[in-house]
This record gives sequence, C-alpha cells and structure tokens, in this order.
Amino acid sequence: QAQLVESGGGLVQAGGSLRLSCAASGRTFSSYYMAWFRQAPGKEREFVGGISWSDDSTYYLDRVKGRFTISRDNAKNTVSLQMNSLEYEDTAVYYCAASMWGVSRRSSDYEYWGQGTQVTVSS
Repeated sequence: QAQLVESGGGLVQAGGSLRLSCAASGRTFSSYYMAWFRQAPGKEREFVGGISWSDDSTYYLDRVKGRFTISRDNAKNTVSLQMNSLEYEDTAVYYCAASMWGVSRRSSDYEYWGQGTQVTVSS
C-alpha cells in the first residue's frame, strides 16, 4: 500500500530553519507530482510548494518564495522542503502529497497524503 511519511518538524525560533522530509513507500513516486501543503489551526489547508516529476519545475506560495525550497530524490523516493527565515505565520501542520496529474494548488487533486508533521515557530 502506498504511503507517505513526513519527518523533520519541530519547534524553532523565528528566523531559524527546518528541513522537512517525505519518504514514500509501497510504490515508486518518481512519475508523480509532489507537493507540500500546510494547515494552521482554524484555517484551510493551503499549498506551499510543488515539484514536477518530468523536469523538476517548482512552484511556490508567494509568501514562501525565496525562503522555502522543494527538492526530490527519485532514487531514494523522497521529497524535501527546506525552510529558511521561518516566520511565526509559518506555524502549521505540514503535509506531503502526491498526484499523478500535475502540480495543483488544490488539495482535492492529490491522491496520496502523509499524516503531517508539526512546525511551530516561536516569535
């Protein structure tokens, strides 16, 4: 059974960095579009960034451009999210997601989801 497992979340001070990882198992995700979403308490889940499987094109939420970098290692079946210059507003549960159809900002377009990892940024 296909599974995505996130890791790397934690507590960090504003201005600090964290690197999230998503490990895929149960199938090969090299031909899937991968993305990171986040959900803060009381808010809707929002797209943070995505990466294409075909040419490694990346897409980001405007508020994280220049601070977050998404990358993938198809040989290891992993996707990562490097987060720098973290802000209090980045506090949320971060989810890894996979889609066969394309990088989309809509959560409903993704077939596979991880369980999430908590990122807390203290101000």
